[in-house]
Amino acid sequence: MDNIDSFKNDMFYLSNFYEADVEYDGIMYHSNEAAFQAQKCDDYEDRKRFVDLNPSQAKQLGRSVHLRKDWEQVKVGIMREIVRSKFEQNPDLADNLLATRDAYLEEGNDWGDMLWGTMNGKGANLLGQILMEVRSELAEEQKQLKSDREYSE
Repeated sequence: MDNIDSFKNDMFYLSNFYEADVEYDGIMYHSNEAAFQAQKCDDYEDRKRFVDLNPSQAKQLGRSVHLRKDWEQVKVGIMREIVRSKFEQNPDLADNLLATRDAYLEEGNDWGDMLWGTMNGKGANLLGQILMEVRSELAEEQKQLKSDREYSE
């Protein structure tokens, strides 16, 4: 498995549109997309409007909210935290991510997202980069736990 160039079909769990509960900043969302879009809001209470939304609804609402002033500075860090939370809180998904081993993960898309993904092989692929970082961190933690168990036996 050298390259995963799309988060569809068997790899859909890598997408922010995959519905898996994730708690972020004390609020439970049904997808990473909802959690991420909610963080565009400055007000904690406004973020709760995203709780019961599916990913498409969350993205739509996220386009109409008043953006917090620091959004451009914090959005990548927030995405990293939410993606990590998704896999820490859903061990089955973490196992799936770890099973991709060292495959290059690229969110190839046809909707023109060249920040979080790529289109026709061009783009920053920040979501793919974050997923690979999280995979590496999880693998290291798993390795450390195994080592700690062996040491204590």
